[in-house]
Amino acid sequence: MKQSQSDDFLSEINVTPLVDVMLVLLVIFMISAPLLLNNVPLVLPKTKKVEKLNPNLERLVISLDADGDVYLNKEKILINDLKSKLKKLSTKNTTIYLQADEKVPYGKVAKIITELKSEGLTQLSLVTEIDNSLKKK
Repeated sequence: MKQSQSDDFLSEINVTPLVDVMLVLLVIFMISAPLLLNNVPLVLPKTKKVEKLNPNLERLVISLDADGDVYLNKEKILINDLKSKLKKLSTKNTTIYLQADEKVPYGKVAKIITELKSEGLTQLSLVTEIDNSLKKK
């Protein structure tokens, strides 16, 4: 007796749906990765491009908004609590990203920097936006 072709089993795996799903996930992560850094609404000062942020480093983000409120990552904190929170969350290798609204007085930014240095946290980066009018032609 002859077997029909419909009784044959397909022994290959179709990877096309897997590739489609992986590409969609890749696009989602590429779009959402820059948004993970800043959830505090700020108008950052504009400067020329210096270097890109490295998302792979161990980091903490300190934000100062226009009203003078301080945020550690996405959590609003009192400036007096900053030192104790930094002791719990940071190590000597932690990179601190400090971003302040352009309306924040320089004295407040200097106070935060002093707090960081007194804790031995010297890997500090100031976050700004890129001013396209300052690009070299």
